[in-house]
Amino acid sequence: MDPLTQGAIGAALPLSTRSAGREKLAGIVGFMAGMAADLDVLIRSSSDSLLFLEYHRQFTHSLAFIPVGSLGVALLLYMLFRKWIGPNFWLIWMFSALGYATHGLLDAATSYGTQLLWPFSDTRFAASIISIVDPLFTGPVFLLVIVSVLSKKNLWARAAMVWALAYLGVGAYQNLAATALAEQVAEQRGHRPVRLEVKPTFGNLVVWKSIYEADGRFYVDGIRPNPKPATYPGTSILKLDVDRDFPWLDKSSRQARDIERFAWFSDNFLAKAENDSMRIIDMRYSFLPTEIAPLWSIRLDKSAPVDAHAQYESHRANARESLDKLMGMIFQ
Repeated sequence: MDPLTQGAIGAALPLSTRSAGREKLAGIVGFMAGMAADLDVLIRSSSDSLLFLEYHRQFTHSLAFIPVGSLGVALLLYMLFRKWIGPNFWLIWMFSALGYATHGLLDAATSYGTQLLWPFSDTRFAASIISIVDPLFTGPVFLLVIVSVLSKKNLWARAAMVWALAYLGVGAYQNLAATALAEQVAEQRGHRPVRLEVKPTFGNLVVWKSIYEADGRFYVDGIRPNPKPATYPGTSILKLDVDRDFPWLDKSSRQARDIERFAWFSDNFLAKAENDSMRIIDMRYSFLPTEIAPLWSIRLDKSAPVDAHAQYESHRANARESLDKLMGMIFQ
């Protein structure tokens, strides 16, 4: 999730363990440790634009890395601020470990995918019960953490944790309800989906996007499970078939291998862009649940040498217009 949310949850957990004293230390260390795992976004390559997809939410987010990552944060803070935070390094490490531990678990609640079991497995865990950004989740948690630090009472931090868990519980309930509605939509069309997923749209738990595969196509729709259940018919597109869509592609080229990397990242929800013959899109995400308007894609180059990489591209065109339409669905 976004850094503010990660920091707030990272602060809430160590704060909730303190009965009296050291509230500011617990909050600050937990906040910093809660954000630290996302430093993996700095792992990039100028020649391989897909490299960061492999490392983001990988080793820094794994359960096995919590002792190492939290130790690094604790050592850095201890060396920089020992004069103010005192000599108790073990207490700092404990706060850091609690804050760091929340990061991967919270990210796994989103739909992006987090490698919690690295290095033992590259499975990307994605519960799809909350959006990557959700103000209604973050706002109360952040405010309760601030109140807890200022009042020196862990009751407020515990309230923040209760709110977070309750909100994720609502997300899980909405996910089940959205899945049931999406299955009804597919059945009404006479489809038997090979696979079907739902995920919350940007910043809310009210309107969801469903995507399912049937008869070699991907179908996307908007789903409103609760309140006022409703469906918003979307559109469809052919599933990617590399042999059909890119017959010129050398199977031993780096571009071909990059398609495989992108397929792993996107859980194979790939299609050839209808408006661009050289672009492969990730079908999972769009600002509007009823549209095929991906947030990212990769671009191939027919004239590129065999050792050239495909190019990763992000897309944010018409984001404001799409978000306005999404708000209309949410507050109808």
